[in-house]
Amino acid sequence: MLFKYKAIDDKGVNKEGGIDAPNRDMAISGLQRRGLVVISIREESEKKSIFQFSFFEKVKMKDVVVLSRQISTLFEAQVSALKAFTMLAVNTENKLLGRKLTQIGDDLQAGVSISGALARHPDVFSDFYINMVKVGEETGKLNQTFLHLAEYLDRQYSLTSKTRNALIYPAFVVGTFFVVMTLMFTVVIPKLSAIILDSGQPPPIFTKIVIAVSNLFVHYGFFVLILLVFLGIFLWRFSSTEKGKIYLDKMKLSTPAIGNLYKKLYLSRITDNLNTMLSSGVPIVRAIDITAQVVGSLVYKNLLAEVADSVKSGLALSVAFEKHGEEIPGIMVQMVLVGEETGSLGAILKTLTEFYKREVDDAVDTLVGLIEPIMIVVLGLGVGILLVSVLMPIYNMAGSIS
Repeated sequence: MLFKYKAIDDKGVNKEGGIDAPNRDMAISGLQRRGLVVISIREESEKKSIFQFSFFEKVKMKDVVVLSRQISTLFEAQVSALKAFTMLAVNTENKLLGRKLTQIGDDLQAGVSISGALARHPDVFSDFYINMVKVGEETGKLNQTFLHLAEYLDRQYSLTSKTRNALIYPAFVVGTFFVVMTLMFTVVIPKLSAIILDSGQPPPIFTKIVIAVSNLFVHYGFFVLILLVFLGIFLWRFSSTEKGKIYLDKMKLSTPAIGNLYKKLYLSRITDNLNTMLSSGVPIVRAIDITAQVVGSLVYKNLLAEVADSVKSGLALSVAFEKHGEEIPGIMVQMVLVGEETGSLGAILKTLTEFYKREVDDAVDTLVGLIEPIMIVVLGLGVGILLVSVLMPIYNMAGSIS
C-alpha cells in the first residue's frame, strides 16, 4: 500500500512524497533508513475524496512505450536511475503513472534494484518487461534494454490496436441495426399490424411471424430485457473462470476468418517475445515461461507451458512445437528447426515475427473487406423481409378495396 509522508532530511530540508510498503511500521523504517526524520505519515486512501475515481485511471501501453524510450535516452546520456525516474515522474502527463514513478524513485533511493521496484507495479509492468530489465541490469546494457522494450511494445501496440479497430465498425453497425429493429418492432409494427388485422384478410405466414415477434417485444419486452441482463451476467462470470476463458479462446480460434486472425496474432506475439528475450540473453526455458504469461490466450499459455516442460526434459524447441501441430503451423516448426541447426534462432524468430505481422495486417484488411459487403447484404435482407411482410398485406388490402 502507498503511504504519503512529510519528513526532514539530515540537512533540515522538508521532504514530501510517497512510499510503498506492506504496512505503516515498515514504511517508517524505510524512510528512517534514508536518513529522514518522519513528521507525519498516512495511508494514501485516507486522503482520497469521494470525487476521485481511480477506477477510470489507467496506464496505457502507449504511455509505457514513451516511458521506455525516455528512460533509454536518459540512460544513454549517463543520467542516474534515481534522477531519471524522478524527472519522468514530474513530467509525465498520466497522473497515475506519475505517482507510480514517484514510488519507484523512492524504492530506488532505499536501495531496491530497478527491476525490483518495477515488479511492485504488475498492473503497469508485465513479467516480460521486468525480466528484460533484470537481464539489462545483469549485462550492464539498460539503455539498450529499454530501447528494445519500447520497440517491442510499439510493435505489439500497433498490431493489437489495428486488430481491435477493425472490429469496431462492424460492431457499431450491428448494434445500430438491433436498436433500429427494436424500435420497429415496438413502435412501428404494432400500429401497422392493427390495420392489417382490422382488415379481416388472413395475413401471410411470414407476416404472422413478424406480428408475433412484435407482440413479444411489446408485452414481454421488460422480461426479455431482464433475461438478457441475467444472461450477460452469467456469460461475464463464466468468462472470468479458467474453464470459461479456455472455452472462449477455443471459440475465437475456431471461428471462420476471425479465428485465423487471432491465431496469427498470437503466433506473432510468441515469436516476437522469444526473439526479444533470447537476443537479450534470457535462457530459453525462462523465455518460454514468460511468453506464456503475456501471450493473451489460455490455449497458447497452456501450450507454451507444455513446450517449456518438453524443453526442460531435453527436447529441441522445434520438436516441442511439432507436438502441437493444430496450433503451431508446420512452417514455423521448420523455420525454428533451421534456426537451431544453424545457430541463428534469434534471426529466424525475428523473420517469423515480421512474417506473421504481415499476415495479421493482410488478414485484418481481408476481414474488413469481407465484413462490409456481407453486412450490407444481411442487413438489407433483414430490412427487406420486414418491409415486405408488413407492406404486402397492406398492398393486397388496398387492391381489394379498389
